[in-house]
Amino acid sequence: MSSKLRNDFLLFLAALIWGASFVAQRAGMEYIGPFTFNGIRCIVGVLVLIPVILFLDAQSKKRNLSEGVPAISEEEKKARRKTLLIGGLSCGAVLFVASSLQQIGMVYTTAGKGGFITALYIVLVPVLGLLIRRKVRPILWLCVAMGILGLYLLCIKDDFSIGTGDFLVLLCAFGFAIHILVIDYFSPKTDGVKLSCIQFLVCGVASIPFMTLLETVDWPSVFACWLPILYAGVMSCGVAYTLQIVAQKNTEPTVASLILSLESVFALIAGMILLSERITIKEGIGCLIMFAAIILAQLPEKEKHLA
Repeated sequence: MSSKLRNDFLLFLAALIWGASFVAQRAGMEYIGPFTFNGIRCIVGVLVLIPVILFLDAQSKKRNLSEGVPAISEEEKKARRKTLLIGGLSCGAVLFVASSLQQIGMVYTTAGKGGFITALYIVLVPVLGLLIRRKVRPILWLCVAMGILGLYLLCIKDDFSIGTGDFLVLLCAFGFAIHILVIDYFSPKTDGVKLSCIQFLVCGVASIPFMTLLETVDWPSVFACWLPILYAGVMSCGVAYTLQIVAQKNTEPTVASLILSLESVFALIAGMILLSERITIKEGIGCLIMFAAIILAQLPEKEKHLA
């Protein structure tokens, strides 16, 4: 198998894992509250990423020794640790808000609809980038219009109202768009896997006060929910993220994002197969329009050639 094909397959696998995680989140709500589920799965994700970090650090040290890379100074180490800590706290705080909105919303909507609405963050990221003076390609305004139309067909009812769950997941899409912009700022300055581990830790710890004050933590129900929790924690937080990190090292960002956007399709398919969810023709058309907008938003802009 060629390196390109292997990386594409790893990204495809990550999208499949993330798509199916919407089913795990939906199933988990049958047993425990959203903050309890979110908090425990994030802590599980941290436990999974710790050995990954230790392994990658060991590999990095071996590589540096073999290549004769000089050791960094103590001041540089302190500066890197400070950046990592600030980045982890910032990403974790935004992730807590976004994932909490998503988890609460999943109580009232389906896994398939949740996957498609969440995927709108791909369109929202460049639009929100206007706030930090980033240029927006004209095609993205068409993507926004398509996204709004698709969202209308998928979520708006005959009386022009939107379901509580759909609205909360829509808010979560804005949260994840902000989360990506924060990660985009910090990830070039620090280790990506360590940054992810800290953000999961922050998200998990931040969930504890809410799960104790707003929810009744029934441990028999938690243990009864072990499979959705382990899937969301181990596979979604730990394995899929690691696959993405490994595969994206030698893959064009546009190609990677196109493959990962299949997450929304897998969420819909998994919901129909595993939870017997069904969508109407109107909702199906909305899904297709939204998916087209997601793909269109990620296509590269044609280079301008000088005469």
